Parts: sequence; C-alpha cells; structure tokens
Amino acid sequence: MLRHAAVFAGSALRGGARVASEARQLQQIRYLNIHEYQGAELMAKYGVRVPPGIACHTPDEVAAAAAKLSGDSGEVVVKSQVLAGGRGLGTFKSGLKGGVHIVPAGDAKALSEKMLGQVLVTKQTGEAGKPVNALLVAEKMTLVNEMYFAILLDRASAGPMVIACSEGGTSIEDLAESHPEKIIKMKIDLDAGLTQAQALELAEGLRVSGDANDAAKQLRALYDVFVQSDCTMLEVNPLAETDEKLLVAADAKLNFDDNAEYRQKTLFALRDHSQEDPREVAAGAHDLNYIGLDGNIGCMVNGAGLAMATMDIISLHGASPANFLDVGGNASEQQVVEAFKILTADKKVKALLVNIFGGIMKCDVIASGIVNAAKQVGIQVPLIVRLEGTNVEAGKEILKASGMDIIAADDLDDAAKKAVAALA
Repeated sequence: MLRHAAVFAGSALRGGARVASEARQLQQIRYLNIHEYQGAELMAKYGVRVPPGIACHTPDEVAAAAAKLSGDSGEVVVKSQVLAGGRGLGTFKSGLKGGVHIVPAGDAKALSEKMLGQVLVTKQTGEAGKPVNALLVAEKMTLVNEMYFAILLDRASAGPMVIACSEGGTSIEDLAESHPEKIIKMKIDLDAGLTQAQALELAEGLRVSGDANDAAKQLRALYDVFVQSDCTMLEVNPLAETDEKLLVAADAKLNFDDNAEYRQKTLFALRDHSQEDPREVAAGAHDLNYIGLDGNIGCMVNGAGLAMATMDIISLHGASPANFLDVGGNASEQQVVEAFKILTADKKVKALLVNIFGGIMKCDVIASGIVNAAKQVGIQVPLIVRLEGTNVEAGKEILKASGMDIIAADDLDDAAKKAVAALA
C-alpha cells in the first residue's frame, strides 16, 4: 500500500482539486481485486460460511453446475463475474438486462450463452464495461435477515476498523447518509485482534437471531481472512442469516495490499488482467505507475508529487491531462521507452509533456533516454520537455542537438502553456 500512497500527495494541491480527486479515486484499482467466487473460496478456507457455488467458464459447465445445485426449489442463481459492483442492475452491450439472474436449472445453460463472452456495463464499470469470462452458479438460499459487515483500514487509528449495520443488502452509503445512527463503527487493536467480547458486541448490534457464539465465531473468522490475507478491505453485503439461523457471507468483495505480493503469491496469481485497463497492465509490467484519464495531454513525470502538480497546472491553463504516469526517481531508458509506447498508444493524446526533475538521475542521462525513446517509438504529436536538476544544461544541449522536433520549456508553467498551445 505504501508504494502507491504517494499519489495522495496531490491532496495538498488545492488549485487542481478536481484532477487530484479523480486520480485518487482511480488509484484504488491498483490494489489486487479478485472475483466473487475466488473470494468465497478464500473465506471458506478460514471457516467462513459461503453459499454453495461453482465457477463456470462454458455453457456446458453451467448446465452441470445447475443440475448439481438446483436443490428442492429447482432454481439456481447465475452471477456474472466482473470486478465491479452493481451487477444486478447492469446491462450487457448485447441488450440483455441484469448481470445476476435466478432461473430454473434447465434454463441456466441457455442464459449463460447470452452472458459468457459478453460485456457487462454497470454503474461502476463506465461505458466501456467489463468482459464476462466466468459465471458463478450458486444454490438459491432462503435468507431471512440481511446485514452489512466490513473491515477497512482506518487512517486515524492506524489499524483495522469494523463498519457494520443490521440492515444490509442495499447501498451502505445511502443508509449512512440518511440514518447515520444505524452504522456501527468499532476500532480493532492490531495486537489483540477482534476479541470474543467485541465479536459478541457486534453480533448483538447486528441483531443476530441465532446463536450469538456461533455468529461471533463467524465474525472472527472474517477478521482472520482480513489479517492473514493482507486485505485492505473486506466487505460482506449481505452478511445474512439462513432460515436455520446460521450466518452466511452471501456476497463479498475483497481487496489486497499490492505490497504483500511477495508473501501472498497464490492470491496474486488470481489477478484477472482482462478486468483491468490494458495500459495499466502494461505499465505495471515495467514498474510504472499509470492511471488513464480523459484529457488529451499525455504526461510523463518522475515523482508522484510532481506528477500531480503537472496535472493541476495543465488544468489551470485550460486543458486536461490524459493520464497520471510516474516513471519513478530511477527510471531506466527502457522504462522511458515503454512509457512513450503507452502514451502514444492512446488515440486521445494530442501532445506529450515530459516533466523531469533530475535528482538521483542526472538530466543529461534523462535527456539521452528521452531522445532515444522518442526515436524508437516515432512520436507523431508535439513533444514538450522540461528538465530541472543535476546537469540540466548538458541535458538541454542533448535535446537541442538531437535534431528532433522537441519543444524545450524553462519551467513548469512554461511547459504547461506550451503543451496547451500545441493543441491548437
């Protein structure tokens, strides 16, 4: 998590609050997110009850799973597996309404043929939507009491915090706004963990009607998942009681700290790149921090704070950045080449602004990398470069002597003005 925390440096830049806010919101997706069926399998390993379900990738697999899970009702739940919320109210680009359906087992295969391989658009995916490459076929359960339960990282206490509510299965944000008194917040001591006494208190607050000790055991199992798996968020909505008064994590979303990849290799092997922006996937492969935005000036900067400042000053002069791209403080020439490839592949980019501060790396080395990268990639849009720091004059001379059409800038304001002017 700390590796990406530098993005939040932009919060101090009041002049470009809108852009900074947008980048911070987008940054969330840099954490590992796994599919619902994968989360259910993980939670089950820690003793958390989850609805019986089978992940399917073909219509034949769906038919077999539906026959196995139909039970007395003869029906199953077919759920699109995409890394976004709002699936039930989503719409496929083919026209099919809803990413979650309850159907007779005999109809599951025909329905899956209309879902698999299609693109589902929800309120969280944006217009591009997400491809549905897997379906979760689950047993239809009778849920009599739906609650909300989540564990997050709390900045104020520098530790985990439980957010819970006796009313679940709906938007917790809307409920918190209209009835904040219904939201339970409980800070957890990292050393002690979620104690039995705290778990029983939460069970009472959730108005569990079954055995309180059994409910506490389930809540502590969820906490174990959170800690042992290096989660940044574990959200169960709904956490529900069955007609037998047993708690079940009916639907859950889990995010994981990217910095824990070295000790969570099995988890990180589950990453589904088809659900991510391909530009971010390419950037991550070369240890670059990239977030796509909606503007038309591509930015390549070293250092998250400088990147945020660059984005803000572009906005100040009337244009919009096309991305957040931080190549880091020790970028190699190959990383610069890959950065240019990612930027130039974006058809919305009409100008490129390179803003580099040569601290650890010298400006002459950076300038050589920029020239060589530009030659390899073959840039077809205006390229504006601003260098500052060690050996800056030597770096500027390299740019001037390159014979390339590079627009040099003296400072950040000058660079932004020239980038905006290049759009005309």
